Amino acid sequence: MNKDRALIGVGLALVVVGGIWTAQGLGYLPGSVMTGVTLWAVVGPVVAIGGAWLVIRARRRRRRPE
Repeated sequence: MNKDRALIGVGLALVVVGGIWTAQGLGYLPGSVMTGVTLWAVVGPVVAIGGAWLVIRARRRRRRPE
């Protein structure tokens, strides 16, 4: 059960980081060397989707009876 909580925490962190990277890459969050760089507009959503996948996977595992 604690492993699932850890996965959910890591997944949520990845979603937030991916969102920030996407916003920086698209130029919506200025003030960084990442601002306006297309690479971060591509990497950000990939990281966010990976984080969402971790959250979904952990939540499904928590619901299964042991």
